[in-house]
Amino acid sequence: MARDAKQYRVNVYEDGDVIARVRYNQNLDYWDGRNWTNGGVGRHKGLTKLQDGRYVLIHGTNWQGEKDWAEIISPEQALQEILKSGNTELLDTKKFSELKKLYEEMYMLEDDELEEEAE
Repeated sequence: MARDAKQYRVNVYEDGDVIARVRYNQNLDYWDGRNWTNGGVGRHKGLTKLQDGRYVLIHGTNWQGEKDWAEIISPEQALQEILKSGNTELLDTKKFSELKKLYEEMYMLEDDELEEEAE
């Protein structure tokens, strides 16, 4: 099945139950020199947010017989996924503004402390 990003939806699981369906995306993928990937050959990741504010990590696959799926993750986990992917421009989007604040609280403070020590 061809994935039309505007139409294709993925089940979101929590404790084994489907609690929502979200649009598929691969916004956590990065270029490894040959392919857009995240998590291994034929693997992809995306991040989105439910209307109630919870974050969803999307796991995509190109492998026949496997299905794409998604899970609820904490804001801290969502931030870590963005940082690990290197796609920090996501923090500048309205959808992830809460994560940008979290980033600034967690990491900018460390930068300020280092500057104070250097003085």
